[in-house]
Amino acid sequence: MSTVQYLVIGGGAGGAGGTGGGGGAGGYRTATGFAVTAQAYTITVGAGSAGSANLTQSANGSDSIFSTITSPGGGGAGSNNNIGSNGGCGGGTGGGFAAGISTGSNGGNGGDGSAGTPNFGAGGGGGAGANGVTGTGSAGGNGGAGTASSISGTSVTRAGGGGGGTYLGGTLGAGGAGGGASSPSGVATANTGGGGGGSRDNVGSGGAGGSGVVIIAYATNGTDGVSTASTGGTITTSGANTIHTFTSGGTFTVVLAGGGFTPTPLMHMRLMAGGMV
Repeated sequence: MSTVQYLVIGGGAGGAGGTGGGGGAGGYRTATGFAVTAQAYTITVGAGSAGSANLTQSANGSDSIFSTITSPGGGGAGSNNNIGSNGGCGGGTGGGFAAGISTGSNGGNGGDGSAGTPNFGAGGGGGAGANGVTGTGSAGGNGGAGTASSISGTSVTRAGGGGGGTYLGGTLGAGGAGGGASSPSGVATANTGGGGGGSRDNVGSGGAGGSGVVIIAYATNGTDGVSTASTGGTITTSGANTIHTFTSGGTFTVVLAGGGFTPTPLMHMRLMAGGMV
């Protein structure tokens, strides 16, 4: 059987305008030993959604897909007095409203908004590694932290939630580690699936969410049953692995090692000796 490792992260959601919540990070799915065959796999990399204007909820980010693996886009954030949306990670609830928490299917939930005074902060967006933090009467909630992966050869943290906005000069929530953002810049890092930050006061727009990413890796020496003649994405090597990184849509074409036949070490020794397998 031929197998690969994968990391599939959906697009992050934008933050909401008008004391808005932070956007939820894209869904985060990763595994080893995923079976592949000699064929072309269509890769979809989800876009991050735009930040919304005052009194408008932001849209969810878009899904990222590899084979049967789908990582949903992050949940859109709620503007003032609106709950965030469910998604890969949940969007934060707007300030002045504390009636519910949006749910993440592949990560953390969005943080609740605060109805407290004087500033009523909005909730932070959920991250792949943690829930968004609830807003308070003086600050927006921080976005949930992302999750680290070493599939690319070094440890990189991705898919942090966006920080929540606040009203009347309160403190903005910080973006979650791993691509999340906070206002006033508010824009999440591209190809991390991070959520965008919510806006300050009842003016302006939230920041955009970050696009997702798909990364596929396998042993360079062919022991995973996949040949380095396989194509698609940006191809690099690190240690014992060959890595295909997709920052936009494309095709991963699998070529099997040895034409689909990879002998075990014992079989190889017998073949070299001229004996029967």
